[in-house]
Amino acid sequence: MQSLSAAAKRGLGDAVLAELVMIRASQLNRCAFCLDMHLTLARKAGESEDRLDLLATWEETDGTYTPRERAALALTEAITELTSTGFVPDEVYAEAAAHFDDRELAHLIGVITAINSWNRLMVARRIQPGGPAWP
Repeated sequence: MQSLSAAAKRGLGDAVLAELVMIRASQLNRCAFCLDMHLTLARKAGESEDRLDLLATWEETDGTYTPRERAALALTEAITELTSTGFVPDEVYAEAAAHFDDRELAHLIGVITAINSWNRLMVARRIQPGGPAWP
């Protein structure tokens, strides 16, 4: 899992975007451990408090996130919420594909898949923010 996460983030080539995606998925999955960790990493990568504060409502904030970021966040939500929809809507995938080349899109999906897996592990194990991920 650590190797997948690292390779996907590295391949995406945008540390701040990767953290935004991981924060948003962690918000949706209610994973306090991952949310705490990725907020810290986003700040270290230079992300602003204003953008972090508004991330849960990114769709309502014109001009706060770039069209590329918005496409990645929409794809994050679609993949994270597969259990309620059963699929990624064509228009969401097409918008992401318009902003990311095939390699970047594969890495973006890898980041989203990895954080969703991490979220499920940490929530299932009831790991608290700041606590050890593994005993």
